[in-house]
Amino acid sequence: MVAAMAGFAIEDTFLKHAAVTLPIAQILVMFGAGGALLFAGLAAARGERLVTAGVGSRAMRVRVGFELTGRLFYTLAIALTPLSSATAILQATPIVVVLGAVLVFGEKVGWRRWAAIIVGLLGVLVILRPLGQSFSALSLLAVIGMLGFAGRDLASRAAPLTLSTRILGLYGFVTIILAGGLYAMWEGRAFVMPAYDAALAMTGAILTGVFAYNALMWAMRTGDVSVVTPFRYTRLLFGLGLGMLIFGERPDAMMLVGCAIVVASGLFLLWRGRR
Repeated sequence: MVAAMAGFAIEDTFLKHAAVTLPIAQILVMFGAGGALLFAGLAAARGERLVTAGVGSRAMRVRVGFELTGRLFYTLAIALTPLSSATAILQATPIVVVLGAVLVFGEKVGWRRWAAIIVGLLGVLVILRPLGQSFSALSLLAVIGMLGFAGRDLASRAAPLTLSTRILGLYGFVTIILAGGLYAMWEGRAFVMPAYDAALAMTGAILTGVFAYNALMWAMRTGDVSVVTPFRYTRLLFGLGLGMLIFGERPDAMMLVGCAIVVASGLFLLWRGRR
């Protein structure tokens, strides 16, 4: 799980670097195509069918919609806002997943976990500071992306169990291609030939993204979920560290306080859920 979170943070760093010279739509298409080809190759090597009845299920269609939303808006967030800020907001995903499980799947949640959900969402507001002078509307891109990823995670719970990690990864990356195509029509920027450093960054993003996805699925499917899930929050450390080291970002005290509130709320929800 720690390796997966490190991989995702490095992937974000590569994508943010590529966004300096490449249109965002092109980044999405290239990233999606590279990841889809790798996952298709991994699935074919294991003799898995790439198209099955489960691929067209209602849960998978819902998953595609949320994946498209999450990937598009989170990619916009890491391209247009500080990496540390986008990563911090993303840490609220487990809290929103618990809230969604209550609303969608009818899971029972006591008053303590309801309080933790509310406190965690208040932590997101501390990070955003919507009433402060430093508030940027672009920060809402990360919020929408986070909501999309939470919906994807919920839909994944309802996806047919016959679909392997590799097939889920394949169609997840195909969805990114679709997101790039749709955004290209709105963005209106022509695709360009990537320079050497941009091509290298995209290659790094694809390789680390596929590695991180596989590591995440391996952790979730073979480990005790209640044990490995808290280590998702190591992504915050990697994201903040890379943002400071690579892009010279300096998170202020309010952002760090908001991060602490979100992480503490998420860990409490996991602890209460295990009990």
